[in-house]
Amino acid sequence: MPRDPWIAPPTRAAHTAEGRIERGRTPRSALAHLVPGDRDPMAVLDAQDVDRVPELVPLRTARMGASAFAFYRGSAAIMADDLSRCPSTNIFVASCGDAHLSNFGLYASPQRTLVFDLNDFDESAWAPFEWDVKRLTTSVVIAGRATSRDDAVVEDAARQAVRTYQRALRTGAKRSPLDRYFDHFDALGAHRSVDAETAAVVERAVRSALKRTGARAARKLTGTDDHGRAMIVDDPPVMTHLPPDAEARAWRVFDEYQLSTGVDIRLLLQKYAMADVAARVVGVGSVGTRCLLIALQDGDGDVLLLQGKEAGESVLIQFGRAPQPPAVQTFIEHYGNGGRVVALQRILQAVSDPFLGHIRRSTTGALRDFYVRQFHDMKGGFDPEVMDDGPFRWYAMACAAALARAHGQSPAVGTAAGYVGGGERFAEAIVAWSYAYADVSYQDWQTFRRHRAIAEEART
Repeated sequence: MPRDPWIAPPTRAAHTAEGRIERGRTPRSALAHLVPGDRDPMAVLDAQDVDRVPELVPLRTARMGASAFAFYRGSAAIMADDLSRCPSTNIFVASCGDAHLSNFGLYASPQRTLVFDLNDFDESAWAPFEWDVKRLTTSVVIAGRATSRDDAVVEDAARQAVRTYQRALRTGAKRSPLDRYFDHFDALGAHRSVDAETAAVVERAVRSALKRTGARAARKLTGTDDHGRAMIVDDPPVMTHLPPDAEARAWRVFDEYQLSTGVDIRLLLQKYAMADVAARVVGVGSVGTRCLLIALQDGDGDVLLLQGKEAGESVLIQFGRAPQPPAVQTFIEHYGNGGRVVALQRILQAVSDPFLGHIRRSTTGALRDFYVRQFHDMKGGFDPEVMDDGPFRWYAMACAAALARAHGQSPAVGTAAGYVGGGERFAEAIVAWSYAYADVSYQDWQTFRRHRAIAEEART
């Protein structure tokens, strides 16, 4: 006999009812309210630069200054700070934290098929579910405006993205947790359900992804020395070798990375030896964080490339001030932010890179966290700024569907589904907020450019 009476988990109906109750605490119309508050966006970005590689900060500012959309991609911290002052639900899910249009894409599953999903988790944490939806929908507005689309097209794409999220979330909530766990977006199957123009965009992205293999990257980025050892080719400032002391530290912690992977990957890695390591510049907002390219080599000269990237505190926690569940906070304290990124990537993606792992290491008195993954394993993306209107609308909806599947892994998915409902109110509020925030982000970009110009003038 069990010691205590068995208590069944809440039913779907109970979760739905809880979501409707949440509407009383935070009406859906309240999500449209953008509270400006006492904000200093440049101070937020400056705070992020404090712990970055100083020599790379000018490159980060140059990339962010290139366009309003590039700035938005690099300013997740500013948006998290702004979201913290706006009305929010108390429905927390495992969140991406930076779910803009360029952080979705194609990559290879362990079965070597292409999947479409979220592909960036540096800022992942637990947060109100609508924060990710706002981040995505605002990116639709900003990317649409960047290409001077008719506003009716932009507004329709933004609205249809939110409506797609609603439908996918509600449909998923009616299914069992196991069924939701096994869901994924079939990138190759997209040809069969879209117009010819959109199918052509998908086909080009798929062809490009299939070419971007690790083996191809190894041929492009490495050479061999006189002893047949693979050596990464320097390409300053994007790729540079480390000082001897930093390289020695990287070699010492590689065993720790292996212990964080599955036993199958640990066995596989025994067939390789570390051949070389170099620092690499990545992304827009990530420029200045420490990133390593690691070349492993087997006895026959085959090269496996891994990428180790520094993991700082999530902007949802640092600037969004989103409280984390006690178990999550304990996990971060034990495994670091590298462990956080890996854990949430495995939760949010339908399938994940089997080489994912994490490291904590001490560098000149500071404790730094890293996560590790394969480099260029059939990764491919879509550029929303160059798409025609039809594919742009389809892509916004595809990203929204993928986001809903990711949120569907959290226990609160039924509550979120009950809250959003099936009508227009949730979409109206999110789109209104996103348009207002797109205006704010544009002004921040202009301020950023002036801020950058003044700083450059002072240096000269």
